[in-house]
Amino acid sequence: MKKIGIIGGGFMGMTLGHKLAKAGASVQVFERSSQVGGLATWEDYGSFTFDRFYHVILPGDQFLLDIIRDLGIEDRLVWQQTYTGYYVNEQFYDMSTSMDFLKFPPLGMFSKGRLALTILRGSRISDWKSMEQMTIEEWLVKIGGRNTFEKFWKPLLLAKLGENYKRVSAVFIWTYIKRLFEARDSSSAERAEHMGYVSGGYKTVFDAMTASVESHGGTIHTNAAVTQIEPAPEGGMLVHTEAGSTHFDKVIFTSPVNVLQKVAAPGLIEVQQDGREVEYLGVVCMVLKTTRSFTPYYVLNLADDKVPFTGVIGMSTLVDKADTGGYELTYFPKYVLSTDPILQKSDEELSEWFIQGVKSLYPDLKSEEIVEAHINRAFKVQPLQVLNYSDIVPKSKTLHPDMYVVNTSQFVNDTLNNNSVARHIHKFLEAHQKSLLSEQPETTHQL
Repeated sequence: MKKIGIIGGGFMGMTLGHKLAKAGASVQVFERSSQVGGLATWEDYGSFTFDRFYHVILPGDQFLLDIIRDLGIEDRLVWQQTYTGYYVNEQFYDMSTSMDFLKFPPLGMFSKGRLALTILRGSRISDWKSMEQMTIEEWLVKIGGRNTFEKFWKPLLLAKLGENYKRVSAVFIWTYIKRLFEARDSSSAERAEHMGYVSGGYKTVFDAMTASVESHGGTIHTNAAVTQIEPAPEGGMLVHTEAGSTHFDKVIFTSPVNVLQKVAAPGLIEVQQDGREVEYLGVVCMVLKTTRSFTPYYVLNLADDKVPFTGVIGMSTLVDKADTGGYELTYFPKYVLSTDPILQKSDEELSEWFIQGVKSLYPDLKSEEIVEAHINRAFKVQPLQVLNYSDIVPKSKTLHPDMYVVNTSQFVNDTLNNNSVARHIHKFLEAHQKSLLSEQPETTHQL
């Protein structure tokens, strides 16, 4: 039985642990935090636990759905009809159906037609590489026209990226259009307007993955920061933590490249960069636990730069109250560069600022209806896909047959969501599972 060490206990590392343990390997997963999950981990909200950041499953997320089925928790999947809104000029508008688009007052009929054309064209593009050479604005104006850009797209881009949108390539918007269009196109008629979640949130998923690894004799180590990875004299790899050293036949590294460069022994990996640094978006996300609902939308897109957050996610429009202790959960994310001072503000400062913004949108929400406000933050959510981003991404090549690297830094033409991660895991295992479990090694591995 092959002994495999997996560095990183996020969704990628835990999924690999489950699949390789099920395939017959002896697996150990090392996670530096106190609980597994990474960006998909959970939060204690007092009377219940649920996702720390917001997540949703689309009907077309087939790779993610395959994992859920493989874990034996398909019966925990819940599908619900959801609605989308758009806030502009201090007005709320429904944007859930084609008819809602046709009724959208800020755009005239011609601009609405150009908007529909933009979404259709974006869904059919396969040559993403050429889109890296155009900014979002250049591409959206070319397809949809200046008026549609100024009145519909620009406010959303400012809310999501700030002035950074001027430096971002058209690949950014294409990935979102493509995922949503594919999800709608692959869904059944009755689920065309539906989204899904796993009852209990992603904690249910990670509990099932942990149980899978442990039932096959594996181990999940938390609070276990890896300090070094090096080749073992007798073959295989040594993984060092503060608790000691462990020998493995194979090691798979799933954490970011900058962490890999710190812990990999000299000569173990080769990282090719063109000299430019990858910039990352971070997020501050306030989660309000309230006694009543105040938004009918799962997603409310905000085209108002006076509001401190970049969207409103009405989680309780999707999630049954049995999963949230009878309370309502609403998420308020704000995306900024990972170097933005906002990420360093105290929880108290951010809560006060965000709640003022909530009350400006929903003046009928009373302070006594707010039970708790949780501030969660992540410094590296996704790379900023600037022009020619694929040339900037570090190319990692392992120089030892028992060392493998697979992580999200290589997502150059994809949105960062759990279905995308599941797709990359599927491709990785198609290419390497045989060598991971057999006695015949590969020579090097490059992503």
